[in-house]
Amino acid sequence: MKKQFKLGIIGGGFMARAIIQGIDFIKPKKIIVADPSASAQELLKDLGVVVTANNRDVADNCEYLLFAVKPQTFPVVAEGLRGVPVEKIITIMAGVKKQTVKDAMFGDPKVVRVMPNLPCSIRFGMTAMDLSDFEENVDDCAFVQELFNKIGNVLLVPEEKLNAATGISGSGPAYVYLFIDGLIQAGIRQGLSEDEAKTLAVNTVVGGAEMVVHSEEKTIDELISAVCSKGGTTIQAVDSFRNDNLYDIIDRAVAACVARAEELSK
Repeated sequence: MKKQFKLGIIGGGFMARAIIQGIDFIKPKKIIVADPSASAQELLKDLGVVVTANNRDVADNCEYLLFAVKPQTFPVVAEGLRGVPVEKIITIMAGVKKQTVKDAMFGDPKVVRVMPNLPCSIRFGMTAMDLSDFEENVDDCAFVQELFNKIGNVLLVPEEKLNAATGISGSGPAYVYLFIDGLIQAGIRQGLSEDEAKTLAVNTVVGGAEMVVHSEEKTIDELISAVCSKGGTTIQAVDSFRNDNLYDIIDRAVAACVARAEELSK
C-alpha cells in the first residue's frame, strides 16, 4: 500500500533539520517529522514539513523511516514502535549496528546505516554510508544517496568501516576546529589581534584543504615539501610538530573516538 509520506523522520534535531533543508526533490508536505519538543516542532514547522509528537504516526505512514535520535534513546523509541511494520530504514545513529535496529523493529526491515557530519548543515558535509541492504533496488539506493548528496559528498563503505569513518569524518570537524583555534591562540600570542589571527587561520586551513583536493597528482608529503624550504621558516614548525609526535597524538584521538563508537555498537 502506498504511504502518505515519502520520508518520515524520528528526531527533529540539528542534523535532521540540515537534511530537510538540503532536500529539493521532495515536497515538504511529503515529509513528516516527530519530535517531543515544542521548540523543535516550531523550527520544523518553519521548514514546511508535517510535524507531530507521535513517533508511531511517522513510522506507520512513510515509505522511508529515518532515525535521527541519540543512540542511547533508540531502545525506548523502538519499544514505542512495537508492532508497526517498517520496510525501509535509514539510521544516522552513531555506533548502532544495522542488526541492532532490525532486532528492535517489527518484521524484517532493510536498514541503511549512515554517518553524516556537522558541515552537512551548510551543504559542505561528508557522509559515509553502508547501502548493502538496498543494493538490489536501484531506486532505493538512488533515493538515499540523493538525500545526502544534496548536503555534501558521499562515500560508500561496508558497515564494518563505519566506526572508523566516524572517527575521521563524523567527529573530524571538531578536530579541525581545535587546530584552527590553536592557530588563532598562537597568532594572538605572537602579536596579532583575534580577528587577524582568525582570518589568517581559517582561510589557510580552507585553502590548504582545497590544494589537497585539486592536487591529485601530488602526495600530502609532496605538498608539505612544497611549502618548506631548507633552512626556512616552515620547516622549523613542521619539525616541531614531528618532534612532538603530532601523528601519534592524532592516532590516539581517533582511536579513542572509534573505541567509543564500538562501545555504542554493543
